[in-house]
Formats: sequence, structure tokens, C-alpha cells
Amino acid sequence: MLKIICVIPARLHSTRFPKKILALLHDKPLIQWVWEKACSISYFDQVVIAVDAEETREVVQSFGANCIMTSQECLTGTDRLIEVMQKGSMQADIWVNWQADEPFVNEQMIKDLLQSPYNGDIWTLKKKMVNLSDILSPHVIKVICNHEGHALYFSRHAIPYYRDQNPLQLYYQHIGLYAFSQKALEKISQLDSCGIEEAEKLEQLRFLFYNLRICVSETLESSLGIDLPEHLAKAEKYLEVLPS
Repeated sequence: MLKIICVIPARLHSTRFPKKILALLHDKPLIQWVWEKACSISYFDQVVIAVDAEETREVVQSFGANCIMTSQECLTGTDRLIEVMQKGSMQADIWVNWQADEPFVNEQMIKDLLQSPYNGDIWTLKKKMVNLSDILSPHVIKVICNHEGHALYFSRHAIPYYRDQNPLQLYYQHIGLYAFSQKALEKISQLDSCGIEEAEKLEQLRFLFYNLRICVSETLESSLGIDLPEHLAKAEKYLEVLPS
């Protein structure tokens, strides 16, 4: 049996929406929604929130969450997860990175994520795209894979480029939910940034550049990340249509 720990990186001062993880969704902070959903997932042996501010620690402790203080210098959620691993208070075979602004990830998505635990170094998800505005948006990340389901490239651009008009054009959105093997995290902790990562501002391109295998499974499930203040209103409506 593989031991799986879910880490929720909780950066307080996000650039586009400062303190969004403490913003109220209905009557609870966003981070509490994520914590409660993660704790309901049967695949996880442990769930921990990686905080970087005393204000966040006070809030998460108020609803009984397990948290670990991490550095404000962490640039990414992966960096924060690595710091949790390196502290050595928890041991796992697989580490899941569940972002603190994703309250609607569900059990099926985690099942899809972890369906090939022996095939690759890192696992993530993709979903077929049908909305042209999403395909053309640089804020929606696209992914293409090889015949084994391993990522070839991630981009903010619409990939692949279809030279000829093709009614069967198919694009996949990358869903930013990750699982890492212990060995992969140890390697990532030693890696420098690379040119393609800097160009697209996508850390997963660093993993590909240094030959880590990213296994990408398809999901039919939908989620809704909270990136901007106006997304909270969408989340309120989303809650109303979710099955109870």
C-alpha cells in the first residue's frame, strides 16, 4: 500500500487576489472549503496545510486543521510542498499538491489523478476543451501528450497548431492538480529554472526539461479555481448547483 499525503500550499499574499485563501465563500474561508474537501477524500492518509503567515495559521487552527509553517520565500506550491517534505515530520510515497484556491476538486478527480501510480514520476490531469475562448486564452494552460500518456509540452498557446482546417480539432486543458513521487520531489529540489519555463511562466516545463516523466490522465470532471475576486461570485453559483 502506498502512503499518500495531501499538502495544501496556502500562500497568503497572492499577486492577483491578495488574501484570497481567507476570503469568505458563503460563510467559510476559502481555505476551509479546500481543507474539508481534502479530508473527505478516501485516498489520503494525511492532509496538511502549508501556511506562510501567522494570520493564516490562526485561521486554519480555528477550524481544526493540521498546518505547518513554511517560508514566504517559496515561489511555487511545489516549492512549499518540498519544504514540508524536507522538514521530515511526515513520510509518504506520493505527495499530492492541492491548491488552496481549488475548493471543488472531488473524489473522482483524485481517483483519475492516481490511476497510474507506477507509471511516471509526476501525475496530473487533462480535460477536453470545447470553448474557443478558453482555447485561445493564455490563462488556460494546454497540454499535449505522447502515445503512453506522458506530457510532451504545456503551453499558454493553443497547441497543437493545425496547419489545415480540421473539423476534428482537439485540445486538452491542463488541470493543475499534481501528485509527485518522493524521488521526483527530491530531484526537483535540486533543479534550476530553464528558458522555456521562464518564457511561459509554467513550472511544469522545468520538470520536462530535466526529463521527469509527467503522466497525464484524462478526467471528465469539472472544477472552478478562484483566481480573481469576481470568481467568488461564480463559486457561489457553482455551490448552488452542486449535488448535496
